[in-house]
Amino acid sequence: MGELRPLGDDLTDTSRALAEALRELFEGMEVSVRRYAARRQRDPGTFSRYLNGTRLPPWQVITDLFADLAEHRGTAVTTKAIEYVRGLYGSAVDAGSSPKHAVEILEQQLADADRVSRRSSVRGDVLGDALLDRTHRIADLEVRLHQLEADRSAERERADQLAAAHPDVSDLLRERDALEAEVSRLGTELRETRDQRAAAEARCALLERQLDAVERPAAALTAVASGPQDMPKVLIVDDQADNLLAMRAVLETLDQDLVTVSSGREALKALLDHDDFAVIIMDVQMPEMDGYETCAHIKRRPRTRDVPIIFLTAMGVDPEHSARGYAAGAVDYISKPFDPWALRAKVAVFTSIYLERHAGR
Repeated sequence: MGELRPLGDDLTDTSRALAEALRELFEGMEVSVRRYAARRQRDPGTFSRYLNGTRLPPWQVITDLFADLAEHRGTAVTTKAIEYVRGLYGSAVDAGSSPKHAVEILEQQLADADRVSRRSSVRGDVLGDALLDRTHRIADLEVRLHQLEADRSAERERADQLAAAHPDVSDLLRERDALEAEVSRLGTELRETRDQRAAAEARCALLERQLDAVERPAAALTAVASGPQDMPKVLIVDDQADNLLAMRAVLETLDQDLVTVSSGREALKALLDHDDFAVIIMDVQMPEMDGYETCAHIKRRPRTRDVPIIFLTAMGVDPEHSARGYAAGAVDYISKPFDPWALRAKVAVFTSIYLERHAGR
């Protein structure tokens, strides 16, 4: 396990090119596979498969190689070399991933959104019926109160005088007040439920476009502007440098202007400097200012409140966390580890929507 294994048989061109580049980085450190694996606390067999091209490594493995080679040589690895390997990695990720998996992810999200829409519709019907019932009961009480007032005197008396003359009026007034409070509460719940259903329906429409983007990549995943100057920006926010590099490698195939920052505060500054972002991809779990708080700041600013935000989260499959993300202002989410086809489809769709909205301006 100390020596490099030969390159794997039947490798694709992209896997072979990436493996050869990684082997060149590794050989520059003049250390055995076993020793390096021990240094990084990795399984030597797995690391060996990374270097012979039979297994695609996480991007963190590659960034570690760059860092360790720089330490060994005493000089930093050139930006050109990093960009070259990142391009190879993006191609290998594409070749190793399947649109079928992305379709499964998006279809599950579509099923979740459809479920929310249907439940909200049923809940809305129940609340609507309850609201109508309370309204009718209030109207009935008003008739009864009016009749009692008419019986008391032709001249309308104050409520306390009426109650003194007719003790049962106090109960009717309390019942009416309680019903009016309930009507107010039910009305609020009904509005919230209808808003929830509308948001779920909007998500369904987005996800159907994203599924179409995966199934028809030639049409949907290609730049759709007349030239580079017309392409909007995509803001990527993540405190982990390897995640930023991995997302850039995946999204660069769309030929869009990618802006990467490592904190919520940097994201807010980038949004002050530019107003042509088509979409923001934001990690939820960041120190100091997390994704939820950053999203809230973005939505409070008139200039940026309409920029769609995709939350990148390891907790995205949990309905509680996805619901919190939607409540904070996100319009979509994708789970870690992200599927490259699904991520590209989401970004391509939001870019298309941006260009459609700005076409007439």
